[in-house]
This record gives sequence, structure tokens and C-alpha cells, in this order.
Amino acid sequence: MTDDFRLDRVGSALAGANPTVLRRLDAGFAVIGDVQHLPGYCVLIADDPDADQLTDLPVDCQLAFLADMALLGRAVSAVCSRRDPAFRRINLEIQGNTDAFLHAHVTPRYDWEPDDLVRWPAALHHREKRVDLERHALGAQHDELRAELAAEIDRQRAAAP
Repeated sequence: MTDDFRLDRVGSALAGANPTVLRRLDAGFAVIGDVQHLPGYCVLIADDPDADQLTDLPVDCQLAFLADMALLGRAVSAVCSRRDPAFRRINLEIQGNTDAFLHAHVTPRYDWEPDDLVRWPAALHHREKRVDLERHALGAQHDELRAELAAEIDRQRAAAP
């Protein structure tokens, strides 16, 4: 494993060295996104370092990953709707076209997003170069958001059957 958790997000999470981890879930790790241009953006990282896509997992593990993704979606939705009245909806996406490890994007969407982006996948924000990586970088200013997300994940887990 390297000192930069971003070079091995799964391995660093398994080793307890990924500072973005909010909670360990049944099939992976709920992490807050490195960039918070859409406040509350999270990622679910599978805990199997050999899984490149959902179909690499046995069926029971696929279902557990999808259940974790839904749980994280509920948590992000609850936190973001409480924090911002312009919260619109949650987007859940498994892509993996850039990073070759199984992960799911859990992206809050807001009415204040530009009209030409709000109805499209959130990745368009990056493609259109509308993300200020320095201004939106994860930092101490997100500590309260992190705490709220972690607490809501705990609430959602406790409420799950």
C-alpha cells in the first residue's frame, strides 16, 4: 500500500488508512467524496480489491453491495434535504470507467445547479470544467457534514430490517 490513499482506495480503506471513510458497511466502505462541489457527495467502495465490477462478486455479495448503496443513498438524501432546501434528488451510479475497482457514486443533486447541468449525470460538472478543485476540496470545513453523514448512516443501519 502507498502513503497516498487515493492510489489504492480499497487497500487503504481495508487497512484503516483512508481518511475519507465514514463507516464500514456490510460489503464495503461509505466514503465522503474528495471534492464536495455537490455537498454530501459520497462513494461506496467495495471491500473486495479484486472486484472491478458488480458482476465480479458472487450473487450474495452483489446484493449486499446494492443494499449498502441504497442505505448510503438514503443517508445522503436525508442529510442533504435537511441541510439545503434546494436539495432535488439523489443519483446512484455504478460506472467504473475511470477507476478500475467496484464503487458506486451517491450524488445529491440541487435546484441551484446550472440549468445546462442539473438534468444530466453529475460527471458533466467535471467534463465541463465547472468544478473548482481547490475551493471544493474536502477539508476541515466539511467536518460537520461528515459527522452528520456518519450519524445518519448509523440511523439508517439501525432502522434497516
